Amino acid sequence: MPTQRLKAQLESLQDTLNDPNAELTAEEREALQNMANNIYARLLTKESEDQPEEDPTLVDGVHLMAEQFAVRHPTLAGTLRSVMQTLSDMGI
Repeated sequence: MPTQRLKAQLESLQDTLNDPNAELTAEEREALQNMANNIYARLLTKESEDQPEEDPTLVDGVHLMAEQFAVRHPTLAGTLRSVMQTLSDMGI
């Protein structure tokens, strides 16, 4: 189930954001939190509709963030790539 998988991935991302030992700058935390909030909002919209609207900017934004974090935060970048794939699988 893609929705459950996305929720689990978002929980993992939120765990990273809540970890005070995660080596993220304030700007990185804010950008990631904003992206996570957008995905949560999109997920709620999807759950209330039969057909989700495609949103290429959301997937592109996640992809861009994954690239930005690839060197300094490879685990986080992997989580973001998984989120991106799940969003694509869901047609979002």
